[in-house]
Amino acid sequence: MKSTGASRSPSSTAPRDAARAGAAADRRPAGRPPGGRAQLGDVARRLRGGELGSLPAALGLVVIWVVFQSLDSQFLSPRNLSNLGVDIVGPGLIAVGLVFVLLIGEVDLSLGAVSGLAAAVFAVLNVNQGLPEWLAIVAALLVGAAIGLAQGFLFARIGVPAFVVTLAGLLIWNGLMLNVLGASGTINLHDQGLVPALTDRYFTVPAVGYGLAALGTVAFFLASYHDGRRRRAAEVPARPLGEIVVRTTGVAVIAFVAAYVLNRFEGLPLALLIMLAFVVGLDFVLRRTRYGRKVVAIGGGVEAARRSGAKVVRVRISVFAASATLASIGGLFLASRVASVGQTSGSTNLLINAIAAAVIGGVSLFGGRGTTWSALLGILVIQSIASGMVLLGIQPAVQSMVTGGVLLAAVILDSLSRRSQRAHGRA
Repeated sequence: MKSTGASRSPSSTAPRDAARAGAAADRRPAGRPPGGRAQLGDVARRLRGGELGSLPAALGLVVIWVVFQSLDSQFLSPRNLSNLGVDIVGPGLIAVGLVFVLLIGEVDLSLGAVSGLAAAVFAVLNVNQGLPEWLAIVAALLVGAAIGLAQGFLFARIGVPAFVVTLAGLLIWNGLMLNVLGASGTINLHDQGLVPALTDRYFTVPAVGYGLAALGTVAFFLASYHDGRRRRAAEVPARPLGEIVVRTTGVAVIAFVAAYVLNRFEGLPLALLIMLAFVVGLDFVLRRTRYGRKVVAIGGGVEAARRSGAKVVRVRISVFAASATLASIGGLFLASRVASVGQTSGSTNLLINAIAAAVIGGVSLFGGRGTTWSALLGILVIQSIASGMVLLGIQPAVQSMVTGGVLLAAVILDSLSRRSQRAHGRA
C-alpha cells in the first residue's frame, strides 16, 4: 500500500522545507528592501555569472566621450551632440529591426540594400512620377515588408539558411535599387516635403524636452513598480523598491541632462523623438507581449519553444518582415538626412554598422538575449567614434579599423559571457 503524506519522515521533507524557506527569503516585502551591501552582492553575482548585459557598451561609450572630449573640446558641445542625435536615427532603426532577427539566432544581411531600395522607390514615385508623398511612403514600406515576408518564407518554410537567403537578397535588392534609380543615379528630394522634414525639424520650446524627460522618468518608475508588484504577487523574485528608486534616479539624470544639452542648441530633434518612440514601443512588444516572449523563446531553443505552443514558422517569418520594414523606415530617414537618394544608398558599410551596433550594445549573436535599447546604445558608440574622428580629421580607413576592433571585442565578450553562464548553469 502507498504511504500517505502524513507518514513521510522528517528527513524526506527537509529539502523541500529548505527550498520553501529560501524562496520566502527571496520574496522580500516591498517596504523592506535589502541593504546596499546585499544589492551590490547580487549585482556582483550576476556579473560573475556572465550576465553583463549592456554594461560593457555603456562603459565604452563613457570612455569614448571622455577621450574625444579631451582631444577636441567641441565633441560634447550642444551642436555636435544634437547632430549626433539625428545621425543615429537612420542606422539605428535598421539596427533595432536587426535585433528581432538576432534574437532568434539568425542574421539578415540584406537590410542595408532593403533600406536603399525603399528610399529609391519613394524618390522615384514622389519626385519623378508625382505621386503624393504619403502614398509614396506607404509604397516604400510595403516593398520592405514584402521583401521581409519573402525572405522569411524561404528561410522558415522552405528551409534555406537565412545567411544564404539574405546574402542573395543583398545582391538582388542592391541591383534592383540601381535599376529603379535609372541612368541619373541620383534623385534629389523636394525641400519642403515630409521626408526631408523628418531630420530638419526641432522642438525649439524648452518645455517640450524637459516635459518629455519628466514623462519618461515617471513612466519608467511606474512600469518598474508595477512589474515588481506583479512578480511578488506571482511569488517570484522581484527588484526591491530601493533598487527601483536608484534606477529611476539614473534615468532621470540622463533624460534631464540630455534635454538641457539639446535645448542649448535648437531643441529636441523630431527624428530623435521618433526613434525613441520606436525603441520604447518595440521594447514593450519584446518584453510584455506573448509575441515578444515567443521571439525570445525561439532564440533560447527552437524545440522547447515549439513544445510550449509557439508557431515557430509564423514567428520566424514575421521577424524577418518586421526587420525589413524597419530597415525601410531607416532608409527614409537616411534619405532625409542628405535630401537625396543615390547609388551609395544602402551601402555595405550601413549593414556592417547596423550589425555592429546591435552586437556592441549587448545583443547576443547566439540568440535569446538583447533589447531594442541595446541597438540604441550600440549605434551611439559607433556614431560617436565616427563623429569624433571627423572632428579630429582622421581618415575613414582608421574609423573602419577602430569600429572593427570594437565589434570584435564585443563578440569576444559575448562568447565569454555565454561560456560563464553555462558554467553557472544559466545558459
